[in-house]
This record gives sequence, C-alpha cells and structure tokens, in this order.
Amino acid sequence: MARIDDFFKAMAKYQATEFHLASDAEPQFKIANALQPVSKQQFTRQEVLGLISEILPQDRKEQLMSHGVTEFSYSLAGAGGFRGRVTMEGAAASAVFHPDADPAPSAAAAADAPPATAAAPAAAAAPGSGKEPEINKYLRLLVERKGSDLHFSSGERPIIRVDGDIRKLEEFPVTTPAAAERILGEIIDKRHRREFDEISDTDFAHEIAGLARFRVNIFADRKGMGGVFRVIPSRTVTVDDLGVSPYIQNLCNLNKGLVLVTGPTGSGKSTTLCALIDLINRTRTAHIITLEDPIEFVHENKKCLINQREVGSHTQSFKNALRAALREDPNIVLVGEMRDLETISIAIETSETGHLVFATLHTSTAPSTVDRIIEQFPADRQEQIRIMLSESLKGVISQTLCKKIGGGRIAAMEVLLGLPSVSNLIRESKTYQLPSVIQTNKKIGMISLNDALMEYVNKKLVEPKEAYMKSVDKTDLLAQLKRDGHSTAFIDEVR
Repeated sequence: MARIDDFFKAMAKYQATEFHLASDAEPQFKIANALQPVSKQQFTRQEVLGLISEILPQDRKEQLMSHGVTEFSYSLAGAGGFRGRVTMEGAAASAVFHPDADPAPSAAAAADAPPATAAAPAAAAAPGSGKEPEINKYLRLLVERKGSDLHFSSGERPIIRVDGDIRKLEEFPVTTPAAAERILGEIIDKRHRREFDEISDTDFAHEIAGLARFRVNIFADRKGMGGVFRVIPSRTVTVDDLGVSPYIQNLCNLNKGLVLVTGPTGSGKSTTLCALIDLINRTRTAHIITLEDPIEFVHENKKCLINQREVGSHTQSFKNALRAALREDPNIVLVGEMRDLETISIAIETSETGHLVFATLHTSTAPSTVDRIIEQFPADRQEQIRIMLSESLKGVISQTLCKKIGGGRIAAMEVLLGLPSVSNLIRESKTYQLPSVIQTNKKIGMISLNDALMEYVNKKLVEPKEAYMKSVDKTDLLAQLKRDGHSTAFIDEVR
C-alpha cells in the first residue's frame, strides 16, 4: 500500500471534494467548500515528491521532470478513483486531487493522453506555471557527462568538473549577472533567500526526480550571483561499489565508539559514509539518526529506522541536533561535519555513552586527525579529551580521490583502527608514533595513504604522477615508486 493511501481513504470517508498536498504546508481537505488542515505535519519538497512517486505512472514521472507539471488518475479499492495534478516549481512541489467517478486509465492510456501543458504553451512559460527550473538543463548535462560539479557564475560560461578537471561548456553563452540572478533565483526558497540576503551565501539541496540530488551553494562575488552544484547520485552507493575493505566494514558492527571519515573537500567523505550507513541499514536492526547540512544521500528504511535531519530545515545547528539525539533513542548517529568545539565534545561524549557515532573532519591523514581534535580544546581540557578520545576512537579513514587510468576516480584510503596500542599512544600524547603502528599492523587492516596509493599504481589503476600529486609524504612515495620500478620522469614537471 502506498503511504499516501491513508489520505485518500480519509478523503472518501469525509466526502472531501479536494485534497491539497504542498511542500512546507499542512495537507488540507476541502469539505463543504472550506479548506481544513488534516494533519499538522508539514512535508518537505522531497517528501511530497516521494509520496506521489509511489502512485505516479512512469510516463507521468518523465512528463513531470520534463514539463514540471503532469496529470494522472489513481484508483484505490474501497475509496474510489481520484484525479491529480502535480506541479514542481523551483524549490516547491504541490499536488491537488479530486474524486473521479471514472476508473483510473491504464498506463498505456495515460501515455496516449496529451501533455498537461499542451493546451496552453504560453502559460507554461509564465512565472508560477510550474515550468522546470532552467538550471536543470545544465544539471542534466552534468550527469550525462559523468561530472561531479557544476559551476554557474556571473560573467562566465557554465563549467563542469569531470574526473577532477574543470571544463567550460562552450556551447552556452557567458552568463550575465542578471541571468545568473534569474536562473538561480528560481530554485531558492524563501528561507534560503533570506539567508542569502543576510550573509551573501546559502546551502541547500536541489533534486531532479528520477535523475539525482544536488548539494547546492549559492554565493555572491564581485561579478554577481553564482552557484556550485555537487552531484549526489539518486542510487544509494554500497560498500561493494566503492571496494571498501572488510576491516572498514567491520566498524559498522560496533555498538559504540567514534568512527571518523576525513579528507579534503571533494574527497568523497559523504559517499563513503553513505555506503557505511547503507551496510548497517541492510544488516542490522537499529535506529539511525543522520544530521546533515544539507541532506545528501537519501536512505529508505530497510532493516533499520532512519531519521534524516537537515541543519537549518529541521534543526538549528549540529550541536543542538546532537544534543537532542540523545533523547531520541538512537543506536547510531551520523554527524555530517564536526564544525566547532562543542559539536566535537558532544560527539565524543555520545560515543562514550553506548552509541556508535560516525562523523567527518577536514584532515589529510589519520594521525593528524587525532591531533586536530585535541588541539580544538583549551589547554586545561586537552588531557581530559585525550583520555576520552583514547577510549572512544575506533577508527579513522582518511581518503583522497585519484584519477583512474581510462577515466573516473577512485578513493585511496588510509586506515587507523582503535587497537589498544593506538589508545595507549593517544593517552600518552605520542601520536607521532601512530604512522609506525599503521605500518606494523597491515595484516589486521591498517594501511598508510602511501601504501594505498602504491597498490593502485601497481594494479595500473592510477598513474605514478597522480599518486605522487595526492601523496602527503611525497619523499617516501617517490622512494617506493623507484623501488617498484615505476618511471619517475614526471618529477621534473611537478617540482
């Protein structure tokens, strides 16, 4: 049974003549010519589209994506038939349903029906008509060309990033400041527009149903408004897709502790966390709370109950949401980013009180991650945090993305596991010895970044030059390349 069916049953029961479902608004029935709220819950745009997609025929989904509006019929045993009109407009989505005396047509009959916009093409182009946002044509091209980011800036042609390199879309003209304001303005809702007007940038998610979600940052620079769109695949990424080692997968079986995924911006941290959460969702029965800004990968409940909360939309801040999570009976908490001292402190405390916490940091190596966390705290608290971290830290995965030979990218991962020897070094303030511990524990899953890079080079997945450029300890990697007989002729180019 579709989740929306309960509304249709209630609609029939109360003899409502209309059912209004819109993002950021309470669902309403029209009864006796008056609209009345039927639930206090307000659905997001994503949730509205999710409810409707369960009953929308495939051809109508395609029409909704291409035209921004579609109409269809739906029958429910015991409640009758209904006619619906669905509209996507910028960052909003809405639907209106009426009782229908005629039975719902088959998918084939629906396919023969004329497009909902065919009768009034002029109205389709007018503001408020439900026309698809113009930015979507660039985003479709981004996905088609297997890019990761779209840069849409005033005074420049649209630019996409493919396999780490930026490429101008020469087939499009230079975007004027007025055009950038108009095109980007189509997808900003009121709350994010207000935030942009106040601080000149804002973050949110944008979705093209059936294609992908996008993490969006809108900003102002000296030339005007600009935006960057990061692709978030619509399909949940798995540990098998990423080739995550069994040792990292074992971290998902823990009942408590802190697991950190670190790396520079754009290194695939969110994708790795998505795969780990998906593994838990498929293999454990647990309550998972994710705290994100914005929500990126969307997880449907499998064996687990998953509540995904977005900073700004569902909670004021990471620290507030993390504090509240302790009262929401979670087994696992994902913190999208540990941005400040208080969030870090609560995350560590949460991991000590019988919860498994996953979080991210912008550090380049596993050993430096430990130092970065401790150094965030005032000197008089560092000893206490060092002891807490030594007991709670169960794993650090530091990763960087490398260009693959033949196209695409692959993540090289440095892995530090929370063995007793690691805990002792953290407690005794001897983190400078952690690289040696990683080297001597390869058999149980630890690996240094350079060793991970060399594995890819030796398997002919990554060029020696690319591995050298992504290495933190370049001197050591160069020695390993020479030892294994790889050409280092590129070294004069990069020095």
